[in-house]
Amino acid sequence: MRFPASVLTPKFAALTATITALSLAVLKLVVGILSGSVAVLASAIDSLLDVGISIFNFFALKKSEQPANSGFNYGFGKIEALASAFESFVIFLSGLYILYTSIQKILQTHSIHNLESSLGVMLFSFCATLFLVVFLQIIAKRTNSQVIKVDAMHYKIDLLSNGAVLCSLGVIYVSGFEKLDAILGLLIAVYIMFSAFGLMRDSVFLLLDRAIEPEILERVKDILDKAPITGYHALRTRISGNIYFLEVHLVFDDSIALLSAHKVCNAIEEQVRAINPALIWEINAHLDPYDDYEEDVVLKYY
Repeated sequence: MRFPASVLTPKFAALTATITALSLAVLKLVVGILSGSVAVLASAIDSLLDVGISIFNFFALKKSEQPANSGFNYGFGKIEALASAFESFVIFLSGLYILYTSIQKILQTHSIHNLESSLGVMLFSFCATLFLVVFLQIIAKRTNSQVIKVDAMHYKIDLLSNGAVLCSLGVIYVSGFEKLDAILGLLIAVYIMFSAFGLMRDSVFLLLDRAIEPEILERVKDILDKAPITGYHALRTRISGNIYFLEVHLVFDDSIALLSAHKVCNAIEEQVRAINPALIWEINAHLDPYDDYEEDVVLKYY
């Protein structure tokens, strides 16, 4: 599926998610109340939470794109991680609420009315969410935005839950076993809570300056190993939003001219950036005329 380049931005993705979630929330809430389906109501509540989260993400992305200033020399990239952690926490709470509601419905007798309308709204919701997931994954892959990655995973969970609710309502329509609605709501809640915990963990790791992905780090090391340098040490990395920070000490022969060493350093930086052109690299390379690793004992050598 192809989209115009003008819409492949994190902010547009957040805005699209907001509009989609709001439309689905209103539709499912009305049908859920009329039908009495706890699974549809749970899905409606989840969509309402999606609206608030997507609005929050939109403003977080807008803030994160602001340039660095005298107060924040490294920019606002970590706002994305903060937004992701907040979103994950809200998802976890929504799962907890759905769990409570489902248990109540299992213990009590309840009936579903207007089953056909519930089936119709969940089928529409499934199709709309599928389109949104594909759209968000394309933008997440293109921009490497942590917020959009979490949003894509969030709506993928919604897609699975919508599909499960749809199947459940179909079984209820055929068999008349209405408690399946509440049982499915319970299973969806557990799945949502488990997934939210994983998303929250990833966001916290980013706030703790998690190193770049091992596969990308190995490619960086391969570039350094093949570079015309004597060696390297003090290689450190961290991620802030879609910005990858890399620090390294490059060791040269003490007879090399500064200009030549500078050209080698520039060539290394260009190769590192070429690993993934969608990423923004901030590379700080220190040029050493000899291996002073023993003097840099406070730095960890990878």
